[in-house]
Amino acid sequence: MADPESNPTTVEETDPDVEEVDEEEEEDDVPPNQTALGLTSQLMQNPQVLAALQSRMDGIVGTPSGYIQSLPKSVKRRIKALKKLQFDSSKIEGDFYKEVHELECKYATKYIPLFEKRSKVVTGGVEPTDDDCDWPSDEEKEDEKVAQLSDEVKNKAKIGDAEKADSEDKEKKEDNEGADVKGIPSFWLTVFKNVDMLSEMIQDHDEPILNHLQDVKVKFLSGEEMGFTLEFQFESNKFFNNTLLTKTYTMRSEPDEADPFSFEGPEIIKCKGCEIDWVKGQNVTVKTVKKKQKHKGRGTTRTITKTVQNDSFFNFFSPPQVPEDESEMDEDLEALLAADFEIGHFIRERIVPRAVLYFTGEALENDDDFDEEEEETAGGKPEECKQQ
Repeated sequence: MADPESNPTTVEETDPDVEEVDEEEEEDDVPPNQTALGLTSQLMQNPQVLAALQSRMDGIVGTPSGYIQSLPKSVKRRIKALKKLQFDSSKIEGDFYKEVHELECKYATKYIPLFEKRSKVVTGGVEPTDDDCDWPSDEEKEDEKVAQLSDEVKNKAKIGDAEKADSEDKEKKEDNEGADVKGIPSFWLTVFKNVDMLSEMIQDHDEPILNHLQDVKVKFLSGEEMGFTLEFQFESNKFFNNTLLTKTYTMRSEPDEADPFSFEGPEIIKCKGCEIDWVKGQNVTVKTVKKKQKHKGRGTTRTITKTVQNDSFFNFFSPPQVPEDESEMDEDLEALLAADFEIGHFIRERIVPRAVLYFTGEALENDDDFDEEEEETAGGKPEECKQQ
């Protein structure tokens, strides 16, 4: 009788554990690197491990690799030469932006007649001619379609002469509708409320005042002091005696000596508002509050009246001052100034040149498209050159 152990074929056919042994043998054949990958995968699913790794990575971010420090002195000397060349390049870039600003000042004068005419149309100073109004309108196209359809219906129904006359009178009344309305009411208020960063500044008590705003202009500062002034022109009103409110922004177009390699073009470095001559009782930038105070010893109470700052669009004309020593600037002040500079730049670059498009909302659609392009750029597409 043959020894069962000498016949492996019989063992494979009769022993139900052979299959499990084969699986174990396959596991023994798995390369070590795959086993390590499996272990790594398990570790990465452990929250404690992930937290420890994140803490370690936070400590690494921003730290130099040590490569530059390890270079020979001769190589470091050459790097210094490259940095000096970079600084010289930044100065040339600064000169370029100065010339761009001068060119902007030159062309600003060519816009003046157009903006003055816009102001007259908005305020009702002039009524545009038919030639001035020769511009396609989607709304007018719809009106023409409706009118054409109406004429077809009239012809088919054979409307009587009397009914036709009544219809014509109605059309004339519609044409004359709004004839007593002067200019374009609430033009600038609507423009501002259509822009998120400005609408957040406007309170209910600001709106009656902004309805008196007739024009917003930009005046560029040329020469040694680079910058621009925003001019807000108001008609006479019961709120303040000024007819002109101004906000001036000073810009810098050369590398900062303290941090020359951070230069990326012109930047606003400070701004100055103006004093508003409020009519008594009409100042919306302050409010009166009453507080009750209790005497610690006697236990008596008294009511005191205090004047505090009130949220208002017109706080825009009383910006915080930039400290001469930048080390004195805290995070809150820095954020406040950054927001102010952004608003001033946006009014100059977008609002004033394209006011009617912000009034109708068309410019807002273009801004949304621009944001989408920025998102695509962030995803890896090359970014186009930007010029301020």
